[in-house]
Amino acid sequence: MALILYIIIALPCTIGAFALAIFHIYRHLVNYTEPTFQRYIVRVIFMVPVYALMSFLALIMRDKAIYFNSLREMYEAWVIYNFLSLCLAWVGGPGAVVLSLSGRVLKPSVCLMTCCFPPLPLDGRFIRRCKQGCLQFVILKPILVAITFMLYSKGKYEDGDFSANQSYLYITIIYTISYSIALYALVLFYVACRDLLQPFNPVPKFVLIKSVVFLTYWQGVLVFLAAKSGLIKNAEDAADVQNCIICVEMLMAAIGHFFAFPSKEYAGANIGISLGLTGSLAHALKLNDFYHDTVHQFAPTYHEYVLYNHSDGEEGPRKYRSRTFVPTGQEMDVVRRNKHMFGNKLDDTQHSSHSSSTTSSPENPMVESNSNSEKMNNFLLVDTTNSVTVPYDVTLIDLDLSNYPSDVPAVGDTTKK
Repeated sequence: MALILYIIIALPCTIGAFALAIFHIYRHLVNYTEPTFQRYIVRVIFMVPVYALMSFLALIMRDKAIYFNSLREMYEAWVIYNFLSLCLAWVGGPGAVVLSLSGRVLKPSVCLMTCCFPPLPLDGRFIRRCKQGCLQFVILKPILVAITFMLYSKGKYEDGDFSANQSYLYITIIYTISYSIALYALVLFYVACRDLLQPFNPVPKFVLIKSVVFLTYWQGVLVFLAAKSGLIKNAEDAADVQNCIICVEMLMAAIGHFFAFPSKEYAGANIGISLGLTGSLAHALKLNDFYHDTVHQFAPTYHEYVLYNHSDGEEGPRKYRSRTFVPTGQEMDVVRRNKHMFGNKLDDTQHSSHSSSTTSSPENPMVESNSNSEKMNNFLLVDTTNSVTVPYDVTLIDLDLSNYPSDVPAVGDTTKK
């Protein structure tokens, strides 16, 4: 009787969530005017039908529930990665974030669990670690699913069985660590880039994504712990409760997505050639960006750092192949050790450039000061450009300045040749 009640509750919620999400995706695809952004938005919205359908199928087919639950959890990792990629696309890509946050650090914070660490520089290494934190979850989750299937076939895995002789406990621990790292990386990126993301109203989007991912995981753990303690009859009933709750939650998430990711923002834009419904769907579901991003983020260095990714067409993202890569690992350490070799020359260069800009464009100086004050609204961020001797963040640039003169004339100075 309990199972029939769960099905009666879950069925209309599943149908409603599925219909709303598909209609929402359709509206984005027919108004596919910003492929760089909407590719990730469509993938995020697909979370609702995937979660709802997999949960309902697990509810009515208990003997195959492990397969449906595993597919649902794999998409959970995919959502976290795509939301971070969407945030990066909004602000112009990783290179634009690095240039915008150059010279700033993230202060130690108890809330962020960084109180015991020194200030965290917001450089290329920080952005890369955030991407790696999300990507490791996407890569590890299918591996855990494959291991789970093998152990399940040998009778060594059972959902909700926390006993030491079953693998559920150990897989849950590994999954929790990987999942926590991914969410932590997403939180750090949001805190660091909150001012840059402000025009895109990120708060409801961030709250919705994190609530769905966070609640669906931890409520499952709590439900199985309730079955272990005797509050719920057994693990099978606990799984039914979890699946029924997710179906209800997905109906609310589908409604929330209409407000968090409205399609009307992209309607009516002039985009030239339309991809069409099938072309837009193929672009959104194509995984080439994930493949290249994974190879790029885990490569030894950023020799082809993607600075701006606004022309994401058939030719792929535009890459600047000049020697302005963000060094990592040993390369970054070498650059930092060599800062003192050309610090004074960079100071002279900055002074000359500043003189040129002030003489050629005498605009209101309050504009720049107001812009800087807006960027510092985040109380966890500190601008350290005035406290260091090197005016530019040379970790972003690999240049040989040994042949540069100490005095660089201004651009408008025509007396010196």
